[in-house]
Amino acid sequence: MESIKLLGVAGSMREGSHSARALDIVLEAAREQGAQTRVLDLRVVDLPIYRPHDTAESGGMSEANEAVNWADAFLLASPDYHGSMSGAIKNFLDYYWSEFAGKVFGYLCASHEKGLTVMDQMRTAVRQCYGWSLPYGVSFNGGQDFDDAGQVKNAQLAHRLRMLARDTVVYGTLIREQFRRDLESDVVDTFAARYRK
Repeated sequence: MESIKLLGVAGSMREGSHSARALDIVLEAAREQGAQTRVLDLRVVDLPIYRPHDTAESGGMSEANEAVNWADAFLLASPDYHGSMSGAIKNFLDYYWSEFAGKVFGYLCASHEKGLTVMDQMRTAVRQCYGWSLPYGVSFNGGQDFDDAGQVKNAQLAHRLRMLARDTVVYGTLIREQFRRDLESDVVDTFAARYRK
């Protein structure tokens, strides 16, 4: 079976952010599970503010489009900004909808709180696009859970990051394969039918 292609989307504008570091750790663990991985770092990729009827590609749009179309599954990593996802992540999500259908999403959040509203908002946006979300996300407090070298010093967090990697790969693969079968079939009683070409 073809290995799953997992795209991590880093949504912090802070260099050396804890959410981006946690994303790197999860992607490394996903590679150990057999996944192909890539990162779309929204601090580096200049994705213009979404304008619905502007069809001209500018800034980092072509890079983002290529990465999204490559991916079978996604990991979204955001800091907690006033109980919400970062503007960069929200702007990224605004660009896509059909590209997310039938794909599994996992969530990471750097937060001094629990990050629950942040992950719920990302989950809501993905659900509107017929994406599948893992039933949990992973939040962490950067100052408490990472050392100065960017290594995880909280054993429970390290376990949850590995678990997120494993589950994204396993369930992402299962959903991808079923969604592909549904696209190739003539079954009409499936949401995948609306995405047939």
